[in-house]
Amino acid sequence: MEEKKDRRKQNTLLLVLIGIAIALTAYFQFYLSENASEVKTEVSELVQKYNKNCPLDIQEGIRLDSVNLPQKELVQYNLTLLNVEKQVAEVDVIQKEIEKSLVSTAKANPGLQVFRDNDFTLVYHYTDKKKAFLFDVKILPDQYK
Repeated sequence: MEEKKDRRKQNTLLLVLIGIAIALTAYFQFYLSENASEVKTEVSELVQKYNKNCPLDIQEGIRLDSVNLPQKELVQYNLTLLNVEKQVAEVDVIQKEIEKSLVSTAKANPGLQVFRDNDFTLVYHYTDKKKAFLFDVKILPDQYK
């Protein structure tokens, strides 16, 4: 008789725990879904704002042409090096110098906070003045946090 009561209590407790686990899972799924939707909206609005100002000379010889979101949690900046022509440029040297500069700039740029907070990868896509592809620089979230 005691064993049946103990087993019944255990079963009841187990069912209550399962019910709580299901409720918590549903709540967090809904919460994370809402949060992801808000982030997506915020990022999309930010990209639209960037694009309204494009093309934009962001530094002497560097123009931001557009910004896009080609994949989830990836933002791509499309830039033109206005004083570079692929056939005569030392592309490897230019790329190394730009990579060094971009990581430190990405860490300090308050405009990238939403990307930092949400683990976005940054891709900087460079072309020369004739729109010939030069190189991409990819900065992973842990590199600029």
